[in-house]
Amino acid sequence: MTPQLWVGLGNPEPGMAANRHNIGFMALDVMAMRHGFSPWRRRFKGLAADGSIAGTKILALKPLTYMNSSGESVHEAAAFYKLPPEAIVAFHDELDLAPGKMRVKKGGGAAGHNGLRSMDRMLGIQDYWRVRLGIGHPGSKERVLGYVLGNFGAEDQAWLIALLDAVADAADLLAQGRQADFMTNVALHTQDTR
Repeated sequence: MTPQLWVGLGNPEPGMAANRHNIGFMALDVMAMRHGFSPWRRRFKGLAADGSIAGTKILALKPLTYMNSSGESVHEAAAFYKLPPEAIVAFHDELDLAPGKMRVKKGGGAAGHNGLRSMDRMLGIQDYWRVRLGIGHPGSKERVLGYVLGNFGAEDQAWLIALLDAVADAADLLAQGRQADFMTNVALHTQDTR
Protein backbone atom coordinates (compact mmCIF):
# COMPACT_ATOMS: atom_id res chain seq x y z
CA MET A 1 0.00 0.00 0.00
CA THR A 2 1.26 3.48 -0.91
CA PRO A 3 2.53 5.47 2.07
CA GLN A 4 0.73 8.72 2.78
CA LEU A 5 2.09 12.17 3.54
CA TRP A 6 -0.04 14.05 6.06
CA VAL A 7 0.91 17.71 6.22
CA GLY A 8 -0.13 20.11 8.94
CA LEU A 9 0.00 23.74 7.86
CA GLY A 10 1.14 26.37 10.32
CA ASN A 11 3.95 28.73 11.31
CA PRO A 12 7.00 27.52 13.27
CA GLU A 13 7.48 30.47 15.66
CA PRO A 14 6.93 29.32 19.27
CA GLY A 15 4.91 32.49 19.89
CA MET A 16 2.50 31.46 17.11
CA ALA A 17 1.82 27.94 18.40
CA ALA A 18 -1.69 28.81 19.65
CA ASN A 19 -2.68 30.84 16.54
CA ARG A 20 -5.83 29.87 14.65
CA HIS A 21 -3.60 29.56 11.55
CA ASN A 22 -1.74 26.70 13.32
CA ILE A 23 -4.68 24.32 13.75
CA GLY A 24 -3.06 22.08 11.10
CA PHE A 25 0.04 21.67 13.30
CA MET A 26 -2.21 21.02 16.30
CA ALA A 27 -4.14 18.28 14.47
CA LEU A 28 -0.93 16.47 13.51
CA ASP A 29 0.46 16.75 17.04
CA VAL A 30 -2.64 15.11 18.53
CA MET A 31 -2.71 12.36 15.86
CA ALA A 32 1.00 11.59 16.17
CA MET A 33 0.67 11.32 19.96
CA ARG A 34 -2.54 9.27 19.84
CA HIS A 35 -1.17 6.79 17.30
CA GLY A 36 2.32 6.40 18.77
CA PHE A 37 4.36 7.99 15.98
CA SER A 38 8.13 8.34 16.22
CA PRO A 39 9.52 11.49 17.86
CA TRP A 40 9.51 14.59 15.62
CA ARG A 41 12.83 15.21 13.88
CA ARG A 42 14.09 17.70 11.32
CA ARG A 43 13.63 16.50 7.73
CA PHE A 44 12.44 18.00 4.45
CA LYS A 45 12.67 21.60 5.74
CA GLY A 46 10.22 20.63 8.44
CA LEU A 47 9.55 18.39 11.42
CA ALA A 48 8.65 14.84 10.45
CA ALA A 49 7.34 11.85 12.41
CA ASP A 50 6.63 8.33 11.11
CA GLY A 51 3.83 6.06 12.11
CA SER A 52 1.24 3.59 10.97
CA ILE A 53 -2.52 4.04 11.07
CA ALA A 54 -4.85 1.21 10.01
CA GLY A 55 -1.90 -0.61 8.44
CA THR A 56 -0.91 2.38 6.30
CA LYS A 57 2.51 3.98 6.69
CA ILE A 58 2.05 7.70 7.40
CA LEU A 59 4.70 10.41 7.32
CA ALA A 60 3.46 13.39 9.34
CA LEU A 61 5.09 16.66 8.31
CA LYS A 62 5.02 20.14 9.82
CA PRO A 63 6.84 22.52 7.44
CA LEU A 64 9.22 24.93 9.18
CA THR A 65 9.32 27.21 6.14
CA TYR A 66 6.46 29.46 7.36
CA MET A 67 2.99 29.19 5.90
CA ASN A 68 3.69 31.08 2.67
CA SER A 69 6.47 28.64 1.66
CA SER A 70 4.93 25.38 2.98
CA GLY A 71 5.09 23.86 -0.51
CA GLU A 72 8.90 23.73 -0.43
CA SER A 73 8.83 21.27 2.47
CA VAL A 74 5.89 19.27 1.07
CA HIS A 75 7.48 19.02 -2.39
CA GLU A 76 10.75 17.73 -0.92
CA ALA A 77 9.01 14.99 1.09
CA ALA A 78 6.64 14.01 -1.74
CA ALA A 79 9.54 13.79 -4.23
CA PHE A 80 11.66 11.74 -1.82
CA TYR A 81 8.88 9.14 -1.38
CA LYS A 82 7.71 9.48 -5.04
CA LEU A 83 4.14 10.00 -3.86
CA PRO A 84 1.18 10.59 -6.17
CA PRO A 85 -1.05 13.61 -5.35
CA GLU A 86 -3.82 11.44 -3.87
CA ALA A 87 -1.38 10.18 -1.19
CA ILE A 88 -0.96 13.74 0.17
CA VAL A 89 -3.33 15.17 2.79
CA ALA A 90 -3.11 18.78 3.97
CA PHE A 91 -4.68 19.73 7.32
CA HIS A 92 -5.41 23.46 7.41
CA ASP A 93 -7.50 26.23 8.95
CA GLU A 94 -10.66 27.14 7.04
CA LEU A 95 -12.29 30.57 7.42
CA ASP A 96 -15.37 29.53 5.44
CA LEU A 97 -16.38 26.81 7.92
CA ALA A 98 -17.93 27.45 11.32
CA PRO A 99 -15.63 26.79 14.31
CA GLY A 100 -15.43 23.07 15.01
CA LYS A 101 -16.77 21.96 11.61
CA MET A 102 -14.63 19.85 9.32
CA ARG A 103 -14.80 18.99 5.63
CA VAL A 104 -12.59 16.85 3.42
CA LYS A 105 -12.20 17.55 -0.26
CA LYS A 106 -9.87 16.62 -3.08
CA GLY A 107 -8.42 19.36 -5.23
CA GLY A 108 -9.89 22.79 -5.75
CA GLY A 109 -8.45 26.26 -5.41
CA ALA A 110 -6.46 27.73 -2.55
CA ALA A 111 -9.29 30.17 -1.64
CA GLY A 112 -6.77 32.74 -0.45
CA HIS A 113 -4.91 30.28 1.82
CA ASN A 114 -1.20 30.95 1.35
CA GLY A 115 -0.13 27.51 2.55
CA LEU A 116 -2.32 25.78 -0.04
CA ARG A 117 -1.24 28.28 -2.70
CA SER A 118 2.40 27.41 -1.98
CA MET A 119 1.65 23.68 -2.17
CA ASP A 120 -0.21 24.11 -5.47
CA ARG A 121 2.73 26.05 -6.92
CA MET A 122 5.49 23.69 -5.71
CA LEU A 123 3.66 20.43 -6.45
CA GLY A 124 2.37 21.70 -9.78
CA ILE A 125 -1.03 20.14 -9.05
CA GLN A 126 -4.10 20.67 -6.88
CA ASP A 127 -5.32 17.06 -6.75
CA TYR A 128 -4.26 16.33 -3.18
CA TRP A 129 -6.65 15.91 -0.26
CA ARG A 130 -7.48 18.78 2.09
CA VAL A 131 -8.87 18.38 5.61
CA ARG A 132 -10.49 21.77 6.18
CA LEU A 133 -10.69 22.59 9.89
CA GLY A 134 -13.23 25.33 10.53
CA ILE A 135 -12.14 28.36 12.55
CA GLY A 136 -14.96 30.71 11.48
CA HIS A 137 -14.66 34.13 9.87
CA PRO A 138 -14.12 37.42 11.71
CA GLY A 139 -16.78 39.12 9.59
CA SER A 140 -14.79 41.41 7.32
CA LYS A 141 -11.87 40.87 4.95
CA GLU A 142 -9.80 43.56 6.69
CA ARG A 143 -9.85 41.61 9.96
CA VAL A 144 -8.81 38.23 8.50
CA LEU A 145 -5.02 38.56 8.94
CA GLY A 146 -5.22 39.57 12.60
CA TYR A 147 -7.83 36.89 13.21
CA VAL A 148 -5.90 33.93 11.75
CA LEU A 149 -2.69 35.10 13.43
CA GLY A 150 -4.51 35.57 16.73
CA ASN A 151 -4.63 32.87 19.39
CA PHE A 152 -7.63 30.66 20.07
CA GLY A 153 -9.48 32.10 23.06
CA ALA A 154 -10.78 30.44 26.21
CA GLU A 155 -14.23 30.27 24.59
CA ASP A 156 -12.76 28.17 21.73
CA GLN A 157 -11.19 25.46 23.87
CA ALA A 158 -14.19 23.12 24.18
CA TRP A 159 -14.85 22.81 20.44
CA LEU A 160 -11.14 22.90 19.53
CA ILE A 161 -10.20 20.02 21.84
CA ALA A 162 -13.26 18.03 20.75
CA LEU A 163 -12.43 18.56 17.06
CA LEU A 164 -8.75 17.61 17.40
CA ASP A 165 -9.67 14.52 19.46
CA ALA A 166 -12.34 13.47 16.95
CA VAL A 167 -9.96 13.87 14.00
CA ALA A 168 -7.30 11.78 15.79
CA ASP A 169 -9.82 9.13 16.82
CA ALA A 170 -11.21 8.76 13.27
CA ALA A 171 -7.81 8.93 11.54
CA ASP A 172 -7.95 5.22 10.66
CA LEU A 173 -10.87 5.96 8.30
CA LEU A 174 -8.87 8.67 6.55
CA ALA A 175 -5.85 6.37 6.25
CA GLN A 176 -8.09 3.73 4.62
CA GLY A 177 -9.29 6.21 2.00
CA ARG A 178 -12.77 6.39 3.54
CA GLN A 179 -13.01 10.19 3.49
CA ALA A 180 -16.81 10.35 3.65
CA ASP A 181 -16.89 8.02 6.69
CA PHE A 182 -14.11 10.10 8.29
CA MET A 183 -16.19 13.28 7.88
CA THR A 184 -19.33 11.62 9.26
CA ASN A 185 -17.50 10.17 12.26
CA VAL A 186 -15.90 13.52 13.17
CA ALA A 187 -19.24 15.32 12.77
CA LEU A 188 -20.99 12.82 15.08
CA HIS A 189 -18.33 13.20 17.76
CA THR A 190 -18.29 16.99 17.73
CA GLN A 191 -22.00 17.85 17.37
CA ASP A 192 -22.48 18.72 21.04
CA THR A 193 -19.49 21.04 21.34
CA ARG A 194 -20.26 23.80 18.85
